[in-house]
Amino acid sequence: VVHVENPYAYRCPWNSSSIEECGERALAHLERVIKFENPESVAAIIFEGESGSSGCIKYPPMYFKKVRELCDTYGILLVDDETMSGFGRTGKMFGIDHHDVTPDIMVMAKGLTSGYLPLGAMTVTDTIANYFNDKPMLLGLTYSAHPVSCAAALENIKILEEGNLVDKAAEMGLYIESEVEKLKAKHPSIGDFRNTGLLGCIELVKNRKTKERTTPWNAKPHEMEATLRMAAKIRELGMFTFVRWNWIFIAPPLNVTKEEVDEGLKIISEALAIADEYCN
Repeated sequence: VVHVENPYAYRCPWNSSSIEECGERALAHLERVIKFENPESVAAIIFEGESGSSGCIKYPPMYFKKVRELCDTYGILLVDDETMSGFGRTGKMFGIDHHDVTPDIMVMAKGLTSGYLPLGAMTVTDTIANYFNDKPMLLGLTYSAHPVSCAAALENIKILEEGNLVDKAAEMGLYIESEVEKLKAKHPSIGDFRNTGLLGCIELVKNRKTKERTTPWNAKPHEMEATLRMAAKIRELGMFTFVRWNWIFIAPPLNVTKEEVDEGLKIISEALAIADEYCN
């Protein structure tokens, strides 16, 4: 497995002046890695339809279309991981739908049943499926196609569609973005907020100009003080959300109301007051 840099515009590895420029340089970097590794040795490029626990990185416009073009040029499969971003989380049924790109393979879980029962699934293009028409596919697990989990998935999808929850996630995401923008004026520790639908992340810094992280990536225990204090405050006030390093994630249920968003952001604001103590 070979990892490549994300087009992480807020901390662009190539010091780009815009998200578009960062995207172009990330694509050039990706192609260099493909060539260095030898395209014939690269089976697939795997990515998330929308970035999740890696910091909700916002992909630049046209980025994935050009990744698709690279895959087609070099004969590489494009694998889309929708475990976090699938089933309405981003305001579209799948995260990749924001980019108008068709992957060769899509994997999904979590939102498939809304977590009520464990279930994962994989879809493939006709080209891949037809390959196995006259060839054995040696794939089978004891609990594959469990009927109870599959029934939960079908009912879950029905609820998403009948309740118009995907569109509501997009609408509520815009509301969250406007409210977090207000928090920026109050909390100097907010360096950036990246959000798509109901999949968002506040990035915390000690200084907005230098972008020094409140907590470093892969922090040692003694460097985790701010993160641990913020996470404890959020739990103390009756809410749970993922707090990782210098990121606070905002990913409420798709049926969240404005009143619940307001309540949650009020709690996060109290946690941000702790992060503000570390600003310089």
